[in-house]
Amino acid sequence: MGTTISGETTADIPEGPTNAALQKRREAAVPRGLGISLPVYAAKAQGSEITDVEGKRYIDFGGGIAVLNTGHLHPKVKAAVQAQLENFSHTCVQVTPYESYIRLAERLNAIAPVRGTAKTIFLTTGAEAVENAVKIARAHTGRPGVIAFSGAFHGRTLLGMALTGKVVPYKVGFGPMPADIYHLPFPVAYHGKEVAQTLDAIETLFKSDIDPNRIAAFIIEPVQGEGGFYQAQPELMQGLRSIADKYGILLIADEVQTGFARTGKMFAMEHTGVKADLVTMAKSLAGGFPLSAVSGTAEIMDAPNVGGLGGTYGGSPLGCAAANAVLDVIEEEGLIERANSIGDLIVSRIKELQNSNSLKGIIGDIRQVGGMVAMELVADGNADKPDPDLTRALVARAAEKGLVLLSCGVRANVIRFLCPLTTSDALVNEGMDKMAEALRECVAERAQA
Repeated sequence: MGTTISGETTADIPEGPTNAALQKRREAAVPRGLGISLPVYAAKAQGSEITDVEGKRYIDFGGGIAVLNTGHLHPKVKAAVQAQLENFSHTCVQVTPYESYIRLAERLNAIAPVRGTAKTIFLTTGAEAVENAVKIARAHTGRPGVIAFSGAFHGRTLLGMALTGKVVPYKVGFGPMPADIYHLPFPVAYHGKEVAQTLDAIETLFKSDIDPNRIAAFIIEPVQGEGGFYQAQPELMQGLRSIADKYGILLIADEVQTGFARTGKMFAMEHTGVKADLVTMAKSLAGGFPLSAVSGTAEIMDAPNVGGLGGTYGGSPLGCAAANAVLDVIEEEGLIERANSIGDLIVSRIKELQNSNSLKGIIGDIRQVGGMVAMELVADGNADKPDPDLTRALVARAAEKGLVLLSCGVRANVIRFLCPLTTSDALVNEGMDKMAEALRECVAERAQA
């Protein structure tokens, strides 16, 4: 029997192992350090839907953790990669380069939220982009120090996790961390942390821990991803830009999760009125194919010596072909505008739940930047009473009903919504129906326990 995805019947998913059998094999073959959200194994995916190895359909509100703004296997992205495969899959751009790399760099240079004329280098992962941005900043300034923020996530490499502002699970057992990395409190009004406190903390840091003339860069997510979808206020970005300019420090915007139309702008920095010196990108850049980038002011990007940047797989021909198609799709299908309408729809549905009698005091805060939406689960409507147990239960129950949800947050109590920006209103509403039913069930069962 065929499997239905987006109203069409695909080829039969062959008889094979069950989710439980695959999970057992995984536990024997894969280290436990690689965590998974759900023990559900994908067999097919198209648009905003996934079918598992047992033939069960799921609506995807996770988008591969913000990788699939254009959806699973968008026809234009798929066609671009297939066309590239007819020519070659790899040559190593440092050996024999190719036009698609140059064309993609030119396109990003034209839209990246950086000062002046830009240049771009392509890599493979978000963490690799972050590491190269720091290398470039250090080469340009001749300084070692980097300032990041609490709640930040910048990757799982040694430098990436040092920059990350969360200990568990990212840093436990992996020390010592690289030197000259400092963290500031990220301002979150919902938790009583104001912008002025963060800016004051910078001056305190300069007096107590490190001379500002030894700082190469600030690195910040315009909207924190793993940290809980908290937006960096325009006044914070303006304050950082002012301090950076005062002391000759660079500003790195980590747009790995926020880029490529997710926030209702091509890049989240556009909401702040501030331009960065360097921007890191990955995730939805290539519609599911491994590709990352660092774009920055040309003079800064040219600071490393010849041969100081690169990587065997960096700027994969398949990734570049996919990314050029992604940029076309974002423009042709109006995904920047679509992000706002999807986000508005999701928020309207969450507010209905927030105001319902059966869920009073459960949803403490709702946050939206375009199609990047989060709801924070608490007890008794109290921001100081996070509810990670309910959050975990909701993710599991939603999966039982055929909905992929992701959690996040330093306190593990935030549900984030990252459905593809190609998702129809009907499918968004179907997914929100499943989420609402799951949440009501979890709350009712706990009340009866």
